[in-house]
Amino acid sequence: MRMPLRLSLSRFALARCARLVFALAAVFVMSPLWAQSAWPLRPVKIVVPMPPGGGTDAWARIAAEKFGEILGQPFVVDNRPGAGTMIGAELVAKATPDGYTLLVGDIGTYAVNPNLYRRIAYDPGKDLAPVTLTARHLLGLIVPAGSDITSVQQLVDKARARPGALNYGSAGIGSPHHLAMALFERTAGVQMNHVPYKGGAPLAADMLAGQLDAAFIDLPTALPLVRAGKLRAIAVSTRERLDLLPGVTTLVELGYTDYRAEAWQGLMVPAGTPDEIITRLNAAYARASTDPAFRRRFGEIGIELTPSTPQEFDAFRRAETARWGVLIREKGISAD
Repeated sequence: MRMPLRLSLSRFALARCARLVFALAAVFVMSPLWAQSAWPLRPVKIVVPMPPGGGTDAWARIAAEKFGEILGQPFVVDNRPGAGTMIGAELVAKATPDGYTLLVGDIGTYAVNPNLYRRIAYDPGKDLAPVTLTARHLLGLIVPAGSDITSVQQLVDKARARPGALNYGSAGIGSPHHLAMALFERTAGVQMNHVPYKGGAPLAADMLAGQLDAAFIDLPTALPLVRAGKLRAIAVSTRERLDLLPGVTTLVELGYTDYRAEAWQGLMVPAGTPDEIITRLNAAYARASTDPAFRRRFGEIGIELTPSTPQEFDAFRRAETARWGVLIREKGISAD
């Protein structure tokens, strides 16, 4: 029995329509627009260009948990230390700009390395896109618990009596710890010998062993050891005293009124990452930062959250690059 022509054409049209709908759906699913709005669809990697155990690593591990909670996918920390944080930064700068590879770098990564190396494998202003300032790590001027140095004045007096004889450590050439002490040397008019390490954890280990006379160490690393009586804090680099160390003076109180040094960090993504993804990451961190429990976890270890807009982060990075560039050139600091 032959099917009526009108019914046959109708079924043919319906079949064509169905194929067209499926085709359009496939295009939409594979389109960048859909990918952006659906991001993230799989785990996101946070590259930390330092070894485990320091302040930036501590921030990344706590924040990764919160990002996963807010955005619905796991955020995984990937430590890639080396070459003054350049290995990790270059990895992210060359990664696919799809929102699945993030960089949490510090002052060294974003503001110091361009001043420290004649050749740098990435340009923070061109190869990376800012998401947000994330935090600042408070710094303490630390000496071994068994040291006969119990005050900043004693440290200064010993350094002046024997220029270049005292050893101070840092987490690496151009690290916040290094620059904080270089600035202190200039401000106090003293000269000490710099001993760079590959990260904050090995620096603290040699401080515990009494191999160093002094160092600026970020509080996430130093605070547990100070509280345990294994290290001694003789000053903090902040403008005001800290609730975490209420009995420890500030350098400003001691007359170093122009002294200002801090270890800050921020979140970046590869240049070309869609604005919508950057906006969602920024909003997620801003939301996390309003959570009292989240803020308290950081406050207890000496990390102060500093969420910002991408534009504010970019302006801050530029200003810090210029500011520390002056000191680096003046002190002749170089990693080459």
